[in-house]
Amino acid sequence: MCGFPLCVLQFAPLPSISEDDHFVEKIQDSCNFSLGHILFKHISLLVYPPLSGGTASGPGGGTGSSVPLGGLRTLVVQQTSLERPRETWSKKMDFLLSVIGYAVDLGNVWRFPYICYQNGGGAFLLPYLLMAVFGGVPLFYMELALGQFHRSGCISIWKHICPIFKGIGFAICIIALYIAFYYNTIMAWALYYLLSSFRPTLPWSTCSNSWNTVNCNLYMSTDHNVSWSNSSTSPAEEFYTRQVLQVHLSPGLHQLGSVSWQLALCLLFIFTIVYFSIWKGVKTSGKVVWVTATFPYLVLLVLLIRGATLPGAWRGVVFYLKPDWQKLLSTTVWIDAAAQIFFSLGPGFGVLLAFASYNPFHNNCYKDALVTSSVNCLTSFLSGFVIFTVLGYMAEMRHQDVDAVAKDAGPSLLFIIYAEAIANMPAATFFSIIFFLMIIMLGLDSTFAGLEGVITAMLDEFPQTLVKRREWFVFGLVCVCYLGALSTLTYGGAFVVKLFEEYATGPAVITVVLLEVIAVSWFYGTNRFCNDIEEMLGFYPGCFWRVCWVAICPCFLLFIIISFLAFPPEVRLFNYHYPPWTTVLGYCIGVSSFICVPAYMVYHLLNAKGHYLITHTHPQSATMKAILKETRLGLCHQQRYSMRMPCITK
Repeated sequence: MCGFPLCVLQFAPLPSISEDDHFVEKIQDSCNFSLGHILFKHISLLVYPPLSGGTASGPGGGTGSSVPLGGLRTLVVQQTSLERPRETWSKKMDFLLSVIGYAVDLGNVWRFPYICYQNGGGAFLLPYLLMAVFGGVPLFYMELALGQFHRSGCISIWKHICPIFKGIGFAICIIALYIAFYYNTIMAWALYYLLSSFRPTLPWSTCSNSWNTVNCNLYMSTDHNVSWSNSSTSPAEEFYTRQVLQVHLSPGLHQLGSVSWQLALCLLFIFTIVYFSIWKGVKTSGKVVWVTATFPYLVLLVLLIRGATLPGAWRGVVFYLKPDWQKLLSTTVWIDAAAQIFFSLGPGFGVLLAFASYNPFHNNCYKDALVTSSVNCLTSFLSGFVIFTVLGYMAEMRHQDVDAVAKDAGPSLLFIIYAEAIANMPAATFFSIIFFLMIIMLGLDSTFAGLEGVITAMLDEFPQTLVKRREWFVFGLVCVCYLGALSTLTYGGAFVVKLFEEYATGPAVITVVLLEVIAVSWFYGTNRFCNDIEEMLGFYPGCFWRVCWVAICPCFLLFIIISFLAFPPEVRLFNYHYPPWTTVLGYCIGVSSFICVPAYMVYHLLNAKGHYLITHTHPQSATMKAILKETRLGLCHQQRYSMRMPCITK
């Protein structure tokens, strides 16, 4: 066996252990940590000295001396099957920027500011912070710790936790695909705007274009005689709805119309960037995020400074932060706070598990969770100033209240209101280019992460088939995502995007995370999970974290689910009200992913062979059976032994 490394473990006296503990698996895990996470499929165990009255031959063929039971013994684990070591991040900052880029996405820019002013302004920060501390951050920390300890994606990790819940991993992958179907289309819209910005005059700053209507009213800083009416539309709104989306050519979801070839080319370019950023794994994506995760902060700072110097900016800031404490008596505020922090931090999408699985085993994921979640929340708060300084400026120009200007939410806030404000600024072309470039980069980070979560899960589940064919698998996955997104590129594609956003992903992923927390805290066991963390980080999680994982987080998630079912959202986009059959369609899409959980449970129970234990040892080794019976112990989860793991190579 020349050339195969050995793992040497030395144990203090061990008591007898029950037959239910998988000793061989624990030895494998221990050796994984000491040999740079190399997998052992078949191992040979040699004990020096042997048990009292027994012998064991060493590597040189000699006979070990007998020692009293309980004496110090050395266990030699020899690798006989070598697999490719797991990929790791090149630098710690690659991981941090990837997680920050994933958590800080388009929702931080358009959703948080709108939700904040709608729910009491500064008063909303209280429920938001409470939901973050007791719900969002504990879930964030839990997923990072799980991924780092078990070094597996969202599917194969369940064989270590609770195999019957493996369907959660498949459900997460399907949800990630649904998100890829519509999320990247928003970046295609932003790319269309970016390409349209390379002109001396921005096309959404005038009413003389072929797509404009008679209701188009031009608002420039010199147009003091123009009045705004309820039927008026801005050139930015008409550019967005009639030129980019072309929704006026589709009556609704029942007749989507043709695919826009301009948007199809834009989306193809987006997916090309995505493919060449993730096809080689975290080694390449970890370098790309140095640009895509940092550039948006530079742009946000520039836009904040520019917005603060605009006339009327103070009106927007006051409107954004002025607290309305009466709003806190409404359950809607707390529902929105819980949903916002959950979707902002993003647990349950398999991304945090995948990213953390490429970390060194003893990486301080506790500090990482606190840092990245804090950066995410602060970014949302900062984005509010960037948005509302401009909304105050627009209100000043239109001679309206800020709430009348800020009636649009979601993408419309960026592609209509903010685009119009940029068109009225000096150096409009420059600000337009950097703004829409920022939107694209915010979206790219999240797409990298979402697809990497699927890729890691599938490669870990089917390593023999996919690991050596990663580039082709990623190519196939990107092609599937592009084909799935074609419906969002039609004239009625914006209606499809809204349907996916409201029904296909939200309720399903919250339910999946609820089951994940229950499986980890109640089935796997909080004490066992905390022991895992102690082994990695050297300290045991405090009472606060344990209570959150066992009780508060499940209640937090259950509160969101019940609220969604009790108060289903009224879905509308522009002047289109979604008919009842679209609600049924949306729920069917959501259930199509969640159904993997009960389906796999049934499959697992039907194919279960019963309780048995298989150990890979030499068949003639009767002494080995006595050794295993004597020393079978959860090495990673007990404190009744001392263990040293020097590794040597022959």
